[in-house]
Amino acid sequence: MQEELLQFKLQEVWTLVDLPNGKRAIGSKWVFRNKKDERGIVIRNKARLVAQGYTQEEGIDYDEVFAPVARIEAIRLFLAYASFKDFVVYQMDVKSAFLYGKIEEEVYVCQPPGFEDPDFPDRVYKVKKALYGLHQAPRAWYETLSTYLLDNRFQRGKIDKTLFIKRYKGDILLMSSMGELTLFLRLQVQQKKDGIFISQDKYVVEILKKFEFTEVKTASTPMETQKPLLKDEDGEEVDVHIYRSMIGSLMYLTSSRPNIMFAVCAYARYQVNPKVSHLHAVKRIFSDYAGASLDRKSTTGGKAKKSVRLMMEKLVKRK
Repeated sequence: MQEELLQFKLQEVWTLVDLPNGKRAIGSKWVFRNKKDERGIVIRNKARLVAQGYTQEEGIDYDEVFAPVARIEAIRLFLAYASFKDFVVYQMDVKSAFLYGKIEEEVYVCQPPGFEDPDFPDRVYKVKKALYGLHQAPRAWYETLSTYLLDNRFQRGKIDKTLFIKRYKGDILLMSSMGELTLFLRLQVQQKKDGIFISQDKYVVEILKKFEFTEVKTASTPMETQKPLLKDEDGEEVDVHIYRSMIGSLMYLTSSRPNIMFAVCAYARYQVNPKVSHLHAVKRIFSDYAGASLDRKSTTGGKAKKSVRLMMEKLVKRK
């Protein structure tokens, strides 16, 4: 917590002021997280101060928002190209990234719980930088980062706007090296002499735990082949939020498990009014049908990795 507030001071995130008449302050809270590596081992205990942005009002506290996230297709293609060229991919981390982005709106937040100024306990902080939790924070940080990269002769990707190409030069951001890329957006990356391999074993464990699957049954396929799934209008309804959460989690898993893509997309059609029959069908996707009974590693996932590499080789040969 002390380290987090030190970053606030170094980046001049805010100033302590009296709350102006007619203005309201947004609450703040501490969020604690155990940061784990690709093996699930805790490597850092992290504390982050966030603004309670859900209380912000559009048009008053913020105007335009968006959250830039790299497309999974771009990541797969980038890793395939790096593997084809025998590149070693390294990962860097920007410390308290959002705190570099400047915001234009007039925003006030309450003092951090447990760290109130004893001389001015009733004052609030006027925010100058993109504090985590604010609706405009991702946009402000992306503008700061993209402006810096473009000014240093980087080129923005035409399809994926989060991809910038050019060797890094200069250093204005407080960064730390994280070594070779091993875990990125829940993709586990193994860089070996014979290629770069991706998997999501850690993510699978997370979603199994999230949906309370203590035991995973065995099935030959991710969906029933003999009995087609219908709307089942007279069936018993289930919690729509849980059903949609399952579909979303499985959709992200298709990054390394293309063999479940058809089943996930088929069941995603029933997200508006899911029934018990649909929920049971989705649960089948969580079954073990990878084909490797000893180590539970996906054989189909390995085929997908190989196909991506072959695709890159064909593209390069054509050029």
